[in-house]
Amino acid sequence: MKVAIVHDWLVTNAGAEKVLRALIDLYPEADIFSLVDFLTPKDRQVVVANKSVKTSFIQKLPFAKHHFRNYLPLFPLAIESFDLSKYDLIISSSWAVAKGIKKESHQLHISYCYTPIRYAWDLYDEYTYNLKQPKKFFVQSSLAYIRKFDIKTLTRVDYFIADSKFVAERIQRIYNRQSTVIYPPVAIERFSLYEQKEEFYLTVSRLVPYKKTRLIVEAFNKMPEKKLIVIGDGEEYQSIMKIAGDNILLLGYQKEDVLIKYMQKAKAFVYAAIEDFGIVILEAMSCGTPVIALDYGGTGETVENGVSGIYFKKQEVDAIINAVMLFETKKFDYKAISKNIKSYSYSRFRKEVSIFIDEKLHK
Repeated sequence: MKVAIVHDWLVTNAGAEKVLRALIDLYPEADIFSLVDFLTPKDRQVVVANKSVKTSFIQKLPFAKHHFRNYLPLFPLAIESFDLSKYDLIISSSWAVAKGIKKESHQLHISYCYTPIRYAWDLYDEYTYNLKQPKKFFVQSSLAYIRKFDIKTLTRVDYFIADSKFVAERIQRIYNRQSTVIYPPVAIERFSLYEQKEEFYLTVSRLVPYKKTRLIVEAFNKMPEKKLIVIGDGEEYQSIMKIAGDNILLLGYQKEDVLIKYMQKAKAFVYAAIEDFGIVILEAMSCGTPVIALDYGGTGETVENGVSGIYFKKQEVDAIINAVMLFETKKFDYKAISKNIKSYSYSRFRKEVSIFIDEKLHK
């Protein structure tokens, strides 16, 4: 059986790339396709096991390495340019256009969907609200085109796998399609239990607006006696740095071994984004670290209020402050928190995906 795995783009080692690696481990002979591939040598080893990746014409366009997203209107044409006619099984690892890959009737296409493309659907207003003309017109036109492509290509997907119940509901609402939930894998062996917690809070994410890291920083600015460490880089790094109080330390991007040490030692992991799933939340809990997170989206499925963490209801400064104050009145069983994450292992993920695909292949 010839297998093709199609991933939207390869530029970093984030949550979707951890799922991709698990899929590659499941089908090590598969060929990999992506719009672009700008992984560093170290990330290449981790994400794609040093396998070669077949890229689209966008890879060679001017300034693509740092600004490939500016070619968004070309993404549908680029994903359709791949010829996958020789493959029996196509697996798309998709949060954008990978699910729109062309297929023939005899081929089976299973899409592992992280979300319907968020800036064309649920976050459309957030992405376009503050734009000024003529950029706003261009972006709105591009996203309208992407939405049409997204709906038009639904018939190319035979079966959807959703990475959470939250995303399954989105797939039903936007695509009017059923999906099976298979939670992403967590590297529980690397993110191991550590019970000697220290007096600091931690947040880790890309520093982009929808992750709401700035909101967490604003909350801790009002709690100057509490230390917050921020790990991550992105477009908001400089603006967050400017407002961060003396009790807040921004470390920028850190390698995984450094990240794990901070996750293990943090008294709590704080997170304010609406996540499709949120692997980073599970990684923190795997270390035995309780979580203070939004009671919505993926985190609303994985954090047990009062047992593995504390919820807050709104993306507001006061809500985060109140959750932190409540957290400090509670005691948590670090071993129990870590033990509960064992069910999210890579072996579990590979087994569930393998069973699902085998059933569909022999249907």
